[in-house]
Amino acid sequence: MSSLRTSRTRLVAAAATAVLATLSLSACNNGTGTQDEGSGSSTSPSSSAASATTASNSPAPSGSSAGKAPSAAAGSSGSGATGGSTTTTARTSAPKAPSSSGTPVTCEGSTTKTVAAPLTRPVNHMLLSVTNTGSKSCYLYGYPAVRFGEAQAVPPVIEDSQPQAVVTLKPGESGYASVNLSATDGSGANGYTAKSLTVYFQGRSGNGSVGAGAHPSLPAKGVYVDDSLKVTYWQQSMDDAVSW
Repeated sequence: MSSLRTSRTRLVAAAATAVLATLSLSACNNGTGTQDEGSGSSTSPSSSAASATTASNSPAPSGSSAGKAPSAAAGSSGSGATGGSTTTTARTSAPKAPSSSGTPVTCEGSTTKTVAAPLTRPVNHMLLSVTNTGSKSCYLYGYPAVRFGEAQAVPPVIEDSQPQAVVTLKPGESGYASVNLSATDGSGANGYTAKSLTVYFQGRSGNGSVGAGAHPSLPAKGVYVDDSLKVTYWQQSMDDAVSW
């Protein structure tokens, strides 16, 4: 009997020891016991990533240089600033006034240069070129009133040659008119050879001449004219002038 009791006592002790070992191992695996002490200061990986994302998306504190616009260039104007930003105002010098500034005047002999050039085509034609030599734009009104030699009458104008607008010449620009000197078929009468020419300029009203006349030179042998003599209106282009 004594031997049997001793064996039971040993079995009970061994069983108790095994139970205690099992309980201790379970406590370690389920996070209880001494393993939970300090869990408040530990951080899981997912919470750490969330904290990092929040920090990167947060606006920079005032006074921080992060995201700050470059400072305005020295010497730029601060007027017109809105919300703390500075608007740079470009400073440019005023453009110089063109030499032709001011009210245009009427073209006339003292502010222009007139050239008379006989043409081979169309035949029996002469081209008048008037260049503005003044400092202001000028208007070439109407048509040239030409006088060959000692002629008393002013030749008529070709009405169909009238342009849609008054010819305007800026300083240095030229206007044109052509002169039909004589009939190409020989039907003209009272023909003669002229060796001098005076060109007079019309005013806005078209009644009479204004200013000084021009005296372009003619070829040494002169030009032949007859009573079919006529002129075109002043034209802005040479092509328009010689087309009549």
